[in-house]
Amino acid sequence: MTVTLPVPDAEGIYTFPDDLMHAHRQWTEQLAERHRAHDHRIIELKAPHSGQRYLIEMRRPAGRPVLVIEPHHDDFALSASGTFLAHPRPLTVTTVFTRSTSVHPTLEDAYGTESVVSDLRNREGAAALAPLAADRILLGHRDAEPPYRPFDQDRLDRITDELREIAEAHPDAELLAPAAVTRHPDHLLVHAAAVRLGCRWFWEDLAFWPTYALAGCDQHLFRARTGSSLLPELVDITDVVLDKVTVLHMHGSQMHPARKMYRPIRHAWTTAADLLSGTGAFAERFYRTESQ
Repeated sequence: MTVTLPVPDAEGIYTFPDDLMHAHRQWTEQLAERHRAHDHRIIELKAPHSGQRYLIEMRRPAGRPVLVIEPHHDDFALSASGTFLAHPRPLTVTTVFTRSTSVHPTLEDAYGTESVVSDLRNREGAAALAPLAADRILLGHRDAEPPYRPFDQDRLDRITDELREIAEAHPDAELLAPAAVTRHPDHLLVHAAAVRLGCRWFWEDLAFWPTYALAGCDQHLFRARTGSSLLPELVDITDVVLDKVTVLHMHGSQMHPARKMYRPIRHAWTTAADLLSGTGAFAERFYRTESQ
């Protein structure tokens, strides 16, 4: 059975989430056949909130290690996981802000305290990273809450010092962090800390895709802040996009309706229009400094 990837073209823009769900179910059926045939590369994941089970191929990392610095548990999964599903490398993911009260509005009664929300998001992060065989480090800082204000410089200093210790413990690793396309203070702080540590490789933030990442004012502010110092590069993720959907089901197990979590995939389709090869249907965008 061949799975045909949907694209949100002029006629299918409104049906794309449903078409993607159908393609994902077909892909899961193929993986289930391999699982029943005792292919030990196929592992089972369970979405932390819904309890629904999914199948995915376990990756075998190789090459230079990568030290990922993400603001929150979902940022790497949303923005960069497709690249590492396609090109697995040894990963250590450091999550800075791991204490939160942010949960889907329909679940506020079920997850009513910081501890239970933080536990859910921690389990979502662990499940999303499981097929990448990533190590995880949690720093335990608390999310910023609206109304958002500029981050505190003393806090930036403290977090930079914590991250420096981790980076020094991984001297061979390449650093990867958010480009801070959005205005969220946690993203801006982590980006600033990563730059202090010499990071030269950044992903395009998609955590606030509906409200920030596509806003013209945010794009303008991003370009004004970075100037020409960051050069965009694209990675074709077409071959692994259905596995990325599985990862999104892990990180967003609380999302309702589930189709909302597919917005980053639609953005990946838009991004792929700029691929030089012209052959990829989906892509992720990164940035590198000119000195890289």
